[in-house]
Amino acid sequence: MSSTETVRWTVADLELLPDDGRRYEIIDGELFVTRAPHWKHQNTASKIVSALTVWSNESGLGEAAINPGLVFSETDSVVPDVVWATHERLATMLDEAGHLIAAPELTVEVLSPGEKNEQRDRESKLKLYSAYGVWEYWIANPQQRKLEVYRRDCAVLKLTATLYADDELTSPILPKFSAVVGQFF
Repeated sequence: MSSTETVRWTVADLELLPDDGRRYEIIDGELFVTRAPHWKHQNTASKIVSALTVWSNESGLGEAAINPGLVFSETDSVVPDVVWATHERLATMLDEAGHLIAAPELTVEVLSPGEKNEQRDRESKLKLYSAYGVWEYWIANPQQRKLEVYRRDCAVLKLTATLYADDELTSPILPKFSAVVGQFF
């Protein structure tokens, strides 16, 4: 192999990696390895999934999950912090192993400290979720106590709102859902 060739990781390669508490993801064939998330990171994800679950139970429209496997293709497999999908969509998007194989309506990433982590969520995952049809993408920042909301517009996810602790979060894909952003942090 020449020095200009790069290794392209696949879902099959992920199956060979150890179950060691690290998060292994591939985006466009590039492997990303991160440590287990910080307590505040997990706490934020838990609060978001709790709010979505309460609303889902009341509305009967769908389900939220924390850290599901999301396999878009042989070279695109990630573990979002939180997803939400309608019951209709869930019925068609789970493989035999219980992984999601299509875009949920909503995907949420909680930023972990570090430039590489932030770049992956703000650039690589934003492009990935946009390309595969996620309708809405939230990036939660526990350090700054803010939430960025990206919504699909002309087949691309675009930043539509930056909400701070005192702001109210609503969404056109979640009818009558409402949460004060600060409750997530």
